[in-house]
Amino acid sequence: MSENNHLKVLVADDEAHARLRIADLLATQAYPVNVFEVNNGRAAVETIKRSRPHLLFLDVEMPAMDGFEVVRAVGSEMMPITVFVTAFGGYAIRAFEANALDYLLKPFTDDRFAHTFARTLQRLKEIDERNFALRVASMLSSINNINNRMSYLDRLAIKSSRSVQFVKARQIDWIEADGVYVNVHSNGATWLHRAALSELESQLDPEYFIRIHRTALVNIESIASLKRRSHGEFDVLLRDGAQIKVSRLYRSRLEERLKQSL
Repeated sequence: MSENNHLKVLVADDEAHARLRIADLLATQAYPVNVFEVNNGRAAVETIKRSRPHLLFLDVEMPAMDGFEVVRAVGSEMMPITVFVTAFGGYAIRAFEANALDYLLKPFTDDRFAHTFARTLQRLKEIDERNFALRVASMLSSINNINNRMSYLDRLAIKSSRSVQFVKARQIDWIEADGVYVNVHSNGATWLHRAALSELESQLDPEYFIRIHRTALVNIESIASLKRRSHGEFDVLLRDGAQIKVSRLYRSRLEERLKQSL
């Protein structure tokens, strides 16, 4: 702690009213605090390195340098206990929770803030510098995974002579090679898409899409069961009734994704 035993808290948010709300709530807590405020990511990096705050309330979405970039710029060893303040959930929220870092989802209540502040105080007592550096390093890895996932296609724009059909990636059951193009199967419908199978394999999220044959890419969530063939080979049975052979070359990929042997 600081010399006067106050908790040094940095609030980084580009919105003045958001910073003011957190500062006001900190003033109501039964613990002495010194509050620093910055309105952008670059200023947050400079303040962290100069003032070494104990606790950081970090907005995820800021112009020029967002919250994720602040973490990268500071580095895991210098990062204080961090509470992300964000307006979105999904993968990011789960990653923050998995790495024992707290978050506030806008708009949050006074009680939610008090609960978060209590948790951070407890964490400050329990976590030594080495363990916290490891936690932040793990968080950085998760953030990289999130950013990579966000770069994958969330839908395909399938063009025909008369229209463009948009098909959500998660609703695709499987994709099969058809010459230099592919056939996309989704909810009982099939479209010819002018792309190579290898191209789509690199553009679709491998968390869901896996190559099981040189001519087939399958959404793992569409697999209903596996049917055993001779000599240790399998067929994948999909929910739409399709049956696709798992080639020996790609069987290990399926086992790795399922995290179990077949």
